[in-house]
Amino acid sequence: MQTRLADFIQAQQQGQDAERILRACVHCGFCTAVCPTYQLLGDERDSPRGRIYLIKQMLEGAPPTQITQTHLDRCLSCRSCESACPSGVEYAHLLEIGRKVAQEQVKRPWRERAKRALWLNLFARPALFGALLRLGRPVRQILPAPLRAKLPPPFPNQGTWPEPPVAPVARVLLFEPCVQDALNPNLNAATARMLARLGVQTLRLPQPQCCGALDLHGGREAQAQARMQNMLQAALPLLQADADLLLLSNASGCGLALSEFGRYFAHDAALAAGAALFSARVRDIAQILPQRIAASPWRARLQACAKPHLAWHAPCSMQHGLRLGGLVEACLRELGFSVHLPQDAHLCCGSAGSWSVLQPALSIQLRERKLAALQHSQDPAVAPEYIVSANIGCQGHLAAASPLPVRHWVELLDSLCSRLEADGTKEQGT
Repeated sequence: MQTRLADFIQAQQQGQDAERILRACVHCGFCTAVCPTYQLLGDERDSPRGRIYLIKQMLEGAPPTQITQTHLDRCLSCRSCESACPSGVEYAHLLEIGRKVAQEQVKRPWRERAKRALWLNLFARPALFGALLRLGRPVRQILPAPLRAKLPPPFPNQGTWPEPPVAPVARVLLFEPCVQDALNPNLNAATARMLARLGVQTLRLPQPQCCGALDLHGGREAQAQARMQNMLQAALPLLQADADLLLLSNASGCGLALSEFGRYFAHDAALAAGAALFSARVRDIAQILPQRIAASPWRARLQACAKPHLAWHAPCSMQHGLRLGGLVEACLRELGFSVHLPQDAHLCCGSAGSWSVLQPALSIQLRERKLAALQHSQDPAVAPEYIVSANIGCQGHLAAASPLPVRHWVELLDSLCSRLEADGTKEQGT
């Protein structure tokens, strides 16, 4: 695709990146077939190809309008189009550039500005967010529909952080997402418990940090970069002091953002080297836990115990962003679980970080489709009893409307291991 960038961006690094990405696009349209918003709305401007043209026009000097901004806002950043693209177009990076330009040139209505500022700042304040959750759950039925649709039931809190292993075989630094402790206070502790059983010590940052992903998706690049720099300052000393220490994420959306710090700061002379080291150490829990279980006695114990039938929801950030599709379902099946994969598993559930509260009507439609597919099993004998996922945003979004319990896959394994440990204690006492 030929481009003639306008003077305001031509000499900037973002302009050079945008021109490279635009030139890779051959306008084939493969992306439209896998785009959730295009499937719902049928508008070319709500497809990746259409948005690429809108961004191209902006960068060539055409003034963007609120309509332009609306179509860019509607993108979930799910990256399904990147998985389908035969030309390797870095659509998500181009969208970040386009949203930044639109944000600078189009003034949103004050109500929209206030709504975005409220949600994006609230998500980054776990204590306040958690307090509002506790206040909202008892009165859920009288809340406005968009809030009610987003408010999940409380997730079970099944234990505390473990004592570190006596002689750890490895150590990891666990990233603790902003919203996760408020929505699901058990998940980080469950992750640490599973790792401790396998001889891995879990370290924590003294002060939890935000990865900046929600701000970035909301077009607030300055706020996103400030949060990223805070994260680097907090974690880099630990990573630099231990060449074997990995930065572990159990939320694939945050893990994707962390893995791209190196790209965000690649042209910053002061931060490039540190950001590259940081991103190189990022791992999703799905890259660690299955191998550790396979090499431990827990493999046989989990294989032998009774287990529920599962429906697996693969977060977009995992399958399209991190390109780790297949790891979790393979691990669960190896351990003897019956795992149902839904039709159109590549499509987004409609969570997408803050997108579900900024685009509530579209988000609910996508969630209804996803839940219907997750619950439908052709074999009634293996009808799902649980939905499992790998990202807190998807977990909370689906749980707010699901008739089935929605669990993180690590939580599920931890609960089974805790049950086996309790059963073993009872046997020893008889």
